[in-house]
Amino acid sequence: MKIAVTSQDRHTVTGHAGKCRNFLVYEVDGQTVLRKTLIELPMAQSLHESHGAAPHPLDGIGVLISGGAGPGLIRRLNNLGIQALVTLETEPDSAVTAFLNGTLKLEQGECHEGHGEHHDARHGCCH
Repeated sequence: MKIAVTSQDRHTVTGHAGKCRNFLVYEVDGQTVLRKTLIELPMAQSLHESHGAAPHPLDGIGVLISGGAGPGLIRRLNNLGIQALVTLETEPDSAVTAFLNGTLKLEQGECHEGHGEHHDARHGCCH
């Protein structure tokens, strides 16, 4: 299974999944992380911009962990068979470990992706 974590700064779980362009992708087998890679996307391939059926660098992921994602993106990812999770966890390795252990703390509300709603600094914008 592949788990992608939004990490615009390459060190923390950041928000605004739709506009984020840097993802840490963990390849896991059971509870074991086999490999962690960084995927850097051009703006045109951000999840907010890419809606087509063309191949995408994040194809094949089963889970997306982010500090913030709007309901439209969550629905779209769910329709593609990707479990989208919004968490308060800020450290990517810890977020993946917690997910694998079933202990990942999830955000209770939804962080919308920059369409006029108020945003906390904890969501770590990916602009």
